[in-house]
Amino acid sequence: MARKSALRITWLLPFLPVAVGVFLLFGDALVLQSLRNSLFDQYQRWQPRTFAEAPVRIVDIDDESLARLGQWPWPRTRLAELVDRLGAAGAAAVGFDVIFAEPDRTSPLAAADLWQIKGGLREALVALPDHDRVFAESVARGDVVVGFAVDRGKEAKSGGDALEVPPNMGRFIFAGEPPGRWLHPFDGIVGSLPALSAAAKGNGALTFVPDGDGVVRRVPLVLQVAGQPVSTLVAETLRVGQGVPNVILKSAGPGAGLAEMRIADVTIPTTPQGEIWVHYSPPVPGRYLPAWQVMAGKVPQELVEGHLILVGSSAQGLMDLRFNTLGRVMPGVEAHAQALEQILTGHYLQRPGWARGLEALLLVVAGLGVGFLTLRVRALFAAGAALAVVGAILYGGWHAFSAEGLLIDTATPVIVALFTFVLCSVVRHFASEREQRWIKEAFARYVSPNRVSHLVDHPEAMELGGRRQECSFIFTDLASFTSLMEKIDPGEAVALLNTYLDEMIAIAFKHDGTLDRIVGDAVAIMFSAPVPQADHRSRALACALEMDAFASRYSRDLQAKGIAFGKTRIGVHGGEVIVGNFGGSNIFDYRALGDPVNTAARLESVNKHLGTRMCVSEDTLRDCPDAVVRPVGRLVLKGKTQALAVFEPVVDDPAIARAPLADYRAAYAVMAEGQSDAAARFEALAKDFPDDPLVGLHLGRLHSGASGDLIVMSEK
Repeated sequence: MARKSALRITWLLPFLPVAVGVFLLFGDALVLQSLRNSLFDQYQRWQPRTFAEAPVRIVDIDDESLARLGQWPWPRTRLAELVDRLGAAGAAAVGFDVIFAEPDRTSPLAAADLWQIKGGLREALVALPDHDRVFAESVARGDVVVGFAVDRGKEAKSGGDALEVPPNMGRFIFAGEPPGRWLHPFDGIVGSLPALSAAAKGNGALTFVPDGDGVVRRVPLVLQVAGQPVSTLVAETLRVGQGVPNVILKSAGPGAGLAEMRIADVTIPTTPQGEIWVHYSPPVPGRYLPAWQVMAGKVPQELVEGHLILVGSSAQGLMDLRFNTLGRVMPGVEAHAQALEQILTGHYLQRPGWARGLEALLLVVAGLGVGFLTLRVRALFAAGAALAVVGAILYGGWHAFSAEGLLIDTATPVIVALFTFVLCSVVRHFASEREQRWIKEAFARYVSPNRVSHLVDHPEAMELGGRRQECSFIFTDLASFTSLMEKIDPGEAVALLNTYLDEMIAIAFKHDGTLDRIVGDAVAIMFSAPVPQADHRSRALACALEMDAFASRYSRDLQAKGIAFGKTRIGVHGGEVIVGNFGGSNIFDYRALGDPVNTAARLESVNKHLGTRMCVSEDTLRDCPDAVVRPVGRLVLKGKTQALAVFEPVVDDPAIARAPLADYRAAYAVMAEGQSDAAARFEALAKDFPDDPLVGLHLGRLHSGASGDLIVMSEK
């Protein structure tokens, strides 16, 4: 039940990142804005706008112009000359990316006041033309737009006098809902001198609204000051150049903001906030006309006639520098110029109103699709599917930009899809690990744990076949258990046997033995397979000794309770065998085949004829130099022809009164050499230790006429 509940919860997992993604998307979180802007910037770097000749030029007050014509600010008479020259060359409109908020300090009257000049000289200076008046007259003769700045938290100002909005600005006509609450709001303006503002054909705001990283991605066409819409330099220059008084603002629908701006026959798609996305082209030298060349009459007329001229500065000292999406610094006036180029060539980047809905749909479909696939199919296929989905979304966004000029945010759906994939993969990994642990624990109840671990780490080991391997084996058998089953309740007998087997197997696993088989009350343990163990002989002996100690103690405890639980016989032997999977295509078993296996089994069974509990072969003791054992004899086991040296471990057991080890070994050595006094030596030992099984065994052999230590077993 718990596993089913966990499974149901897992299937709900993909909804979590998708829900968070949708919430952040419609909340327009700052982190998503940054990701979206970075994606759109990258699109432009991959495919910047191809420069197309448009009737737009920048008269650049560059460093060379400052060097030739003097430092900034220039006298307004020089600017008047510049306006006159541009007007004479046929400029359609001249827009100043400059605010003339203060009187010209180079004017005669301003100089007289500055130097406190009095008398006739002052009267002579006052009689000279005022530079601001000269400039205003020049502005009035031409089609000129002057600039103003908007600000938050300040009262409207223009040349030091309060002013609600500049005069001579285009008249706004609303088609649909007024976009006031959508436009970027400001509290006041810092405008040019009233005389200049009144003389100009138009007044435009110079303010950008860059993103948090300072990059100018959009240029506003209309802003809001104290609740009233005001045009920007781009819109006013275009309007004056078109020679129309009106600007039409069309809404996208109730509560949807602005959709487009119309000036004469030019329709400009905008953002809901009244901006135009700028698709920047790389730097083009022909876009700029150095101011000093215009003043010197060195600019061909065709580069000015019918053009919208923007006057601005690229001089580093004037600090009118901005960052664009191509990763370069540009003069602020260039953003205005590139926006005008796009408008006049009909090239627009648009982020349509349905873009966010499409992005949400992509996010949900991609996130849930990738999540459910990750939870259901194999990891490699899920990863491939996730990459395919991500690739398709990214390509779709890129194609929409490159072919249609649409700005679709594919970064957010992709990030949600990838995060969902990672989250579901991690959860599935943990669930898979938990299930593997469960299977492993369950499987380990049928198969040795080290065998299970080996199969998990080496699945190729499940193939049929075997390999040669040096292994050691322990065979155990419980004496008289069948008769015990007849005397007590079978259920009780099974419970006693299960407790016995559980501890015996636990001891084997403690020594990293592999359970080969359980046959009734008999157990077979294997060492050095499936994982080779260099010390398999010493492991086998240590395991057998601990098994013997437990079995003896368990038997004594039960016998003390009146339960005739028999003793355990143990055989230990080793050698080269074939280890592997044997069987057929339907089912097979992991086994060791070879004579050492049979020999270990015979050593277990021979205990009942020898009177011992444990027999260990010479092969096992080869790597156990510290083992305390006594020789049993050279046994020729039933069905064998070669004698095998067999030993009995000497253990501390109060139930067995064994002869002293040194005395037994001395008597055995005499017997092995065939000396005649062997019987006398064993008789002496038997007198003092009548319950020693090996002493009784050899004494009986010697009395029956046998000699030496060779024992031929006639029974298994």
